[in-house]
Amino acid sequence: MPNLFSYGTLQKSQVQIETFGRILSGERDILTKYKLEMLEITDPEVLRRSNQKYHPILVFSGNIEDEVEGVLFEVSDEEILQADEYEVDDYKRIEIVFKSGKAGFIYVGK
Repeated sequence: MPNLFSYGTLQKSQVQIETFGRILSGERDILTKYKLEMLEITDPEVLRRSNQKYHPILVFSGNIEDEVEGVLFEVSDEEILQADEYEVDDYKRIEIVFKSGKAGFIYVGK
């Protein structure tokens, strides 16, 4: 099963239920060489699900001291596609290795 790293609204149980139809299980992990910025969301469905106008977005810094904490969730291939639909067009999905040594997908700014 693939792993999906959440550093923002995908950690909310309400968002998980509406996006995946279940509560996800995962473990805390850390992403290095990235920092968070805020992105204004205009998609009405994402705004309704998250109840947040501004969402965090990962930006590559290259600095080993920059770290983003989050949760690495186990998801199915189908759930990865559901996450793609939830994330707005300002995000793109890439695969990366985390501080734990595990691999998984993240959503970064385009």
